This record gives sequence, C-alpha cells and structure tokens, in this order.
Amino acid sequence: MSNYPSNPACIGAYIGVGANLGDPVAAVRSGIRALGEMPETRLKAVSNFYRSPPMGPADQPDYINAVAAIETTLEPLALLSALQDIENRHGRGRNGPRWGPRSLDLDILLYGDRQITEEGLTVPHPGLPERAFVLYPLYEIAPCREVPGQGPVWKLLMDLWRGPVARSG
Repeated sequence: MSNYPSNPACIGAYIGVGANLGDPVAAVRSGIRALGEMPETRLKAVSNFYRSPPMGPADQPDYINAVAAIETTLEPLALLSALQDIENRHGRGRNGPRWGPRSLDLDILLYGDRQITEEGLTVPHPGLPERAFVLYPLYEIAPCREVPGQGPVWKLLMDLWRGPVARSG
C-alpha cells in the first residue's frame, strides 16, 4: 500500500477476485495482497470471501470470490494490464475453455463512474447484474454504490435475489 498515488485524480475502482485451483483461499489472499502492491494504487477495502459453484463447466471445483476496492491513477487499460500481470504471476493460463478453472481471476467490475467499451475491456463488467458471487461481496463493501447505467448495488442484488453463494469466512 506504499504506492499510494499523490495525484488528486485518483479513481475508485472495484476488482473482482476469484480462484478455484490449488488452494483458492490462499490464491485470493495473494491476489488481494498484490493489488495493494501495484504502482499508483491503494487498497481501500476487501470483502469477506464467498464460495460459489463454477460458471460454465460443472466438472471443476467451487470458486472462492471476493471484491476489493482500490484507488488508482492508472488508466483503465493500464489497470487491466497490471491485473493480467498479477494473474500471470499466479499461473493463470489463457488457453483453456471459457469459464474454465482459474488459478486467479481478476476483473475490473467498476472504474469510477465510467462506462468503457474498448478492445478487451468492458466496464461495468457485463456479467455483474447476473452474478451473485460478485454482487454479494460488492454489496458488503459498497451497498449504495451506483453501477453506471444499471442502478445501485443493493438494487441489483435484490433483483437477483439469492444465488448459490454462501459466505465462507
């Protein structure tokens, strides 16, 4: 967390953190720690961990998920690149099936109040309204946060109601 930006143009962002290979709890913890060590970034808050069944192929272990709030001066694509570097250092491969098992998965859920559609990056994360495993931990640390173009987190969670997610810690 010593890399706190001195630039007054800090942006608040929310990062989804998940893993289901090896020791997923340790991987999520390590990924969160790495977020706090990124340049021009400060880790502000972290949700509890949540266990959920995998999306996609069912023949894989459950995921452990969390959400981290950060402040950063990194631009969206630079932030995405930094997150992918962290994933790569944790053994993340990109050649497997979509929604396949992951050693570490880091997703930009929200980046300030911006709506971004660029090659390789869409923010707010397009799956956010349908994913209880992201909405529960996001609600925990930012219940009134507005999701641009979609409404407050609490409303998205109420609309989704309950998914197969249980608090894991």
